[in-house]
Amino acid sequence: MTVRRIALLTAGGLAPCLSSAVGALIERYTELEPEAEIIGYLDGYAGLLGGRFVTVTPGDRERAHLLHRFGGSPIGNSRVKLTNVKDCVKRGLVAPGQDPLHVAAEQLTRDGVDVLHTIGGDDTNTTAADLAAYLLEHDYQLTVVGLPKTIDNDVVPIRQSLGAWTAAEQGAAFARNIVAEHSSNPRMLIVHEVMGRNCGWLTAATVAKYRAWLETQEFSGFAGNDRRTWDIHGVYVPELDLDIEAEAGRLRQVMDETGCVNVFLSEGAGVSTIVDEMLSRGEEPKRDAFGHVKLDSINPGSWFAKQFSGMIGAEKTMVQKSGYFSRSAPAGEDDLALIKACADLAAEAALRGESGVVGHDEEAGDVLRVVEFPRIKGGKAFDTNQPWFREMLEDIGQPFQTSSATG
Repeated sequence: MTVRRIALLTAGGLAPCLSSAVGALIERYTELEPEAEIIGYLDGYAGLLGGRFVTVTPGDRERAHLLHRFGGSPIGNSRVKLTNVKDCVKRGLVAPGQDPLHVAAEQLTRDGVDVLHTIGGDDTNTTAADLAAYLLEHDYQLTVVGLPKTIDNDVVPIRQSLGAWTAAEQGAAFARNIVAEHSSNPRMLIVHEVMGRNCGWLTAATVAKYRAWLETQEFSGFAGNDRRTWDIHGVYVPELDLDIEAEAGRLRQVMDETGCVNVFLSEGAGVSTIVDEMLSRGEEPKRDAFGHVKLDSINPGSWFAKQFSGMIGAEKTMVQKSGYFSRSAPAGEDDLALIKACADLAAEAALRGESGVVGHDEEAGDVLRVVEFPRIKGGKAFDTNQPWFREMLEDIGQPFQTSSATG
């Protein structure tokens, strides 16, 4: 396949992989197709609709390796759903009466793009799937290859999305300082809210990383400097049911014995209950272009803290969120290796005209391959039946309460 121009686009929320993925793609194309021009659409699909892009210069190619050292995205992100015509019109991205998919296809044609790489989560790549289907149906000659980015690690059927490992590591680093606040007041309740709308993987992985660090620590035993005050006493994820009154009884005993309670909470845990409460009061939760409830507008961590505080006799409550801290970090060592492997295959697939999303396919023996767009979905549940997670809950004394999500 003859490729003259390659376009890169990052979209959705940040993750510790975007800058590195952009850098890795530039590096790989410089090796495979040095004569092809590379451009980056600014601010995700918003930039594509508006025809706003930057061109990768020879100097940019030489310095592409430096992008691996940074978080964020060098070309910017936005949350745009090309099939949500009303939202695109409202935001001024297209004119009334225009089809955003058609606008995007025509812009790609005007810009002479042969290959489009989308780097994003399930929303970004399902939007890429919509665009790829439109291009195919209307005979546009363009290859679309996505890279799976999301700290939630919830893309079906991708085993491990880019940036998720690093986000867990960063969340654990954040927690090391936050948990120290247990000593700032008697009977302290600390709620660490971790990102994860529908999937508890990041919360569970963050707890695992934090407790792995805890295992390496030697405590003096002086007064409150002991392992139990620094440990995690509760882990709440969307996939597990939670009997708040029963759990409060258990945590009350922990509070009485240690003088503190430290819990990790997926931001998506209990959202349906919170939304139902809002609707019963006649309040409509704010939603994004994809129809998702804007979680920062309902504050799940604060809601849970309020529920638990009185029942466990907390004198002071602190809610801390690690999401923006963890998602904005540069990629860690494990993610860098995964990013390179995926970016290499993405470039190779694009040059042979193969569209899809690159990742380890859980439904095909975990082989790294180009997964067909129609098979890409969001909302993959965290498997709470994994032995390491069950053992972790048992170790902290939390009952395992299966929900209908896990069976």
